[in-house]
Amino acid sequence: MEEQKKPKRPWKPKRSKYDIELEPWEQKIAEAIYAGKPLLGEGGAFTDMIKRVVQASLKGEMHAHLKAPEQEGNRRNGYTAKQLKTSGGQMEIATPRDRDGSFEPRIVEKRQRVLNAELDQKILSMYGLGLSYADIAAHMREIYGVETNDALINAVTDTVIDELRAWQARPLEPIYAIVWLDAAFFKIKHEGQVRSRAVYTVLGVDLDGYKDVLGMYIEESEGARHWLGVLSDLKQRGVQDILIACTDNLKGFDDAIEAVFPRTAVQGCIVHQIRNTMRHVGAKEIKNVLADLKPIYQAPSEEVALQALEAFAAKWQERYPRAVQSWTANWPRLSTFLRYPAELRKLIYTTNIIEGYHAQLRKATKTKRVFDGDLAVLKLIYLVQQRIAREKWQRPLLNWRSIYLSIEILFEDRINGRSTATNKL
Repeated sequence: MEEQKKPKRPWKPKRSKYDIELEPWEQKIAEAIYAGKPLLGEGGAFTDMIKRVVQASLKGEMHAHLKAPEQEGNRRNGYTAKQLKTSGGQMEIATPRDRDGSFEPRIVEKRQRVLNAELDQKILSMYGLGLSYADIAAHMREIYGVETNDALINAVTDTVIDELRAWQARPLEPIYAIVWLDAAFFKIKHEGQVRSRAVYTVLGVDLDGYKDVLGMYIEESEGARHWLGVLSDLKQRGVQDILIACTDNLKGFDDAIEAVFPRTAVQGCIVHQIRNTMRHVGAKEIKNVLADLKPIYQAPSEEVALQALEAFAAKWQERYPRAVQSWTANWPRLSTFLRYPAELRKLIYTTNIIEGYHAQLRKATKTKRVFDGDLAVLKLIYLVQQRIAREKWQRPLLNWRSIYLSIEILFEDRINGRSTATNKL
């Protein structure tokens, strides 16, 4: 009997890992791409898909809510239309309601107008760069197709308030190697009037060489009494000692520091001192006076500097007594930096470091002529500070290893093995 041949199987191409079967919704998106239709924005394929997912999720949440034992007798009660902003554009959804009003959706919460944190973060980022509300609204409209207004932007920026409060009250390191203290002024609406108010800033360097803003405080004006309160707050938050404090030449500043941190060495800003000196010098002789001041603050030691100061006083005392008196009266705090090695001197002889930080704040706030209250300026400054910290303060100060070795010798009894700087660097 002739052997019966098996029928041949129809040939099928070998399936590759790259062969993908499209789901119906994926097929719809593919068709939209072929047709050249937008994927985002009103009517876009992705926007429609997000809308369907959100709507289905809301329906599922309501179903699970009504199935709960404690919801016996409760039932659906129609829908509430709501405009929802997403990174894919703006859409309208319908939030289901129940009879007793106990339904709390999670995917899109009550009073929520933005689907996820992405758009909020974009708004916060632009606000932190100093863009005005109008500029933010125009950018969101042009790039993301989302309509915003001042109320929405303000609500988004208000979300950082809790974070700001926690940051203001956070615990600090027990010891800081160097701290710079200075105030910047901003126009702020306060008690119905526009006033220039001082934002006190404390910028510190820990024993590992990392910079950080330890605190920001707002007061009507700058004064030693207000600084006393700032320093007391630092102590309450855990600061036990500050090795060196750098200040402008505000009267009573060194007394305020000594009252809270009695062992801190205080260095007055040489640059501020020179500026103040020039106020008492005639325009024609400024160049000569500046030349005679250089041997004082560029001296290799405190002894040589004191000799240069005596020579300066002998030459200019009769003509400019107030200029000479400002140096001799403030000499104890102006000469502090001369006790330390050259690399450490460069860090502490002036408050330029904190003034440079304030310059970055002013750059970000230049579009804001007047802030609507203290909280408004603190929100913006906090966002700017966080950006600066992320972008520029992730490494120790330049040459910190050699600087720290000097600090370790000079302040050995106060550091007491707390720092790990020599191991980290």
